[in-house]
Amino acid sequence: MFAIIQTGGKQFRVQNGDVIYVEKLNAAEGDMVDFEVLMYEKDGEVQFGAPVLEGVKVQGKVLQQGKSKKILVFKYKAKKNVRRRKGHRQPFTKVEITSIG
Repeated sequence: MFAIIQTGGKQFRVQNGDVIYVEKLNAAEGDMVDFEVLMYEKDGEVQFGAPVLEGVKVQGKVLQQGKSKKILVFKYKAKKNVRRRKGHRQPFTKVEITSIG
């Protein structure tokens, strides 16, 4: 049994017990969150949503809020003495899928 969910503009294939890193959600650690289900498969029977499925629910538990590793961004213009160096850390939410159905 698995489902395809959508959150943060991305899609994830999940099963019970999976741990995924998604775009930052407004939820505290330990909170339960619900996701939009695009596709659901159980015992070979597949259901598709148009665009989301009604009546099928995927719940997850927020394990951690954090930031990923820093990436450096450089901007440079030749012959103009223009140089910029900037760092960015993308925020994420670590979620464990607890129930599908």
